[in-house]
Amino acid sequence: MTKIMVVDDDRHIAELISLYLRKEGYETKEVYNGRVAVETFAAYAPFLVLLDLMLPEMDGYQVCREIRQMSSVPIIMLSAKGETFDKVLGLELGADDYIVKPFEPKELIARVKAVLRRYDNNSGRPRSRAIVLPNLTIDPDRLTVIYHGRTLELPPKEFELLHFLASHPGQPFTRDRLLTACWGYDFAGDTRTVDVHVKRLREKMRNNDSWGIKTVWGTGYKFEV
Repeated sequence: MTKIMVVDDDRHIAELISLYLRKEGYETKEVYNGRVAVETFAAYAPFLVLLDLMLPEMDGYQVCREIRQMSSVPIIMLSAKGETFDKVLGLELGADDYIVKPFEPKELIARVKAVLRRYDNNSGRPRSRAIVLPNLTIDPDRLTVIYHGRTLELPPKEFELLHFLASHPGQPFTRDRLLTACWGYDFAGDTRTVDVHVKRLREKMRNNDSWGIKTVWGTGYKFEV
């Protein structure tokens, strides 16, 4: 049975969502705390996570970031925040969809089914989300980077930065946006941190490839293919 973890600090809403999902034949587990959600995720191994943003101890953005360190299981964010920035940030952090509260139950079920259709129907596991380019494979499921046939040993933040940029080819990002996406809102450093990590990545990938991290003067960086 397809397992879905419902994370919402409002128990009534979580129970209601679970009721709708169970009527469709899904198994559900309700969690009401962000930190507990991260701890529960590995043990429960859900096929999909419905994730509210406003959570105690750890907000939904941070929970999403932590889950993405472990798995590429799809995440649908639920929030009363309907601003474009909130939606874009959620998707950039790895969410597969974003639903604004209040929502119709039929819409929620339709979104869940649409996201799950992108999964392997036979094994119930997500299809590979590896980014494959000439002489480069970035695999977020295994947290590995294969460059010209050899595995690069990248620290977590270098991997996050490379994967984030490569996931949005041709799209320029400011240093502030990259800091938010890879280091989080509460990071105490400054934008020079991004420059240092980009420099290290470039030093590790020195060949004349058909892709690369390019400087966008006056803005930041983009991954050009």
